[in-house]
Amino acid sequence: MSLLIEQAGALATLQDAGRSGVRHLGVTLGGAVDWLSHGWANWLLGNPLQASTVEITLGNFSLRAQTDTCLALCGADLGATLDGEPLMPGRAFRIREGQTLIFSQPRQGVRAYLAAPGGFSAPAVLGSCATVRREQLGGLNGDGQPLAKGDLLHWRGHATRMRNLPEQALVPLPGAGLSVVLGAQIGDFTGQSLFDAFNSDWTVDQRADRMGVRLLGPTLRCARSAMISEGVPLGAIQVPADGQPIILLNDRQTIGGYPRLGALTPLAVAQLAQCMPGTVLRLKPVALERAQREQRRLLASWQRTTTERWI
Repeated sequence: MSLLIEQAGALATLQDAGRSGVRHLGVTLGGAVDWLSHGWANWLLGNPLQASTVEITLGNFSLRAQTDTCLALCGADLGATLDGEPLMPGRAFRIREGQTLIFSQPRQGVRAYLAAPGGFSAPAVLGSCATVRREQLGGLNGDGQPLAKGDLLHWRGHATRMRNLPEQALVPLPGAGLSVVLGAQIGDFTGQSLFDAFNSDWTVDQRADRMGVRLLGPTLRCARSAMISEGVPLGAIQVPADGQPIILLNDRQTIGGYPRLGALTPLAVAQLAQCMPGTVLRLKPVALERAQREQRRLLASWQRTTTERWI
């Protein structure tokens, strides 16, 4: 039971829910950046939501089936085809031995997630197979390397039944407004900077990867010129000396010494993960209590879809 990678592309990695509880060791979270699409891809096959998937960034990736199985695809539309037939994300599908699955280039979004029955097999490092190249952890061989041409992907379960994506399923769309929970240093920014931060357009810079995304827009000023480094959460919005925000993602450093506007909500992180360079977006402040309610409601959506139809 395997898939042979025939073309590896710019960055394709094995990801799961990431490494929790290890940041005190200096080890970052890792895991799927668009955690929502990752979860739905697993859900379509009846996998645990945290099971490992292939995170495909920007396409240029292809693989050939070595056996008949069922797969699921969610996230970005990277122009996927199965033996030349278009394959849209948000569905489970059958692939036969010898068939080729190709991801060409982005049509909408940045990252697609490919799931297999039971999740893809890889050694667990600190409780996760999430690939973090900078730390040389996780991945197919546990050394943090991305997937390469010639690699064989095996999975843990057996192909049985497939689910339909519910109509109410929330799939993150790139751009629009990103919700921000305000941070501890919010009072150190000038009034004009706070107005500009939440009332101006921001453009996603070319400098964007799994560590973070830089935004281009008005210059933000902070009265605090230096601070003691502290832990940084997923989605933290740091503002360095040049006044251009950097939003930290899954492979971020564990501590940081720049003042923070706040942090994106988990759903906003998933949205940002699908934003191409050049995407124009806005930041929207949201109260912590509201953000918590929306996150609980989102997580409960998986619980409400346990009576789904099988195909």
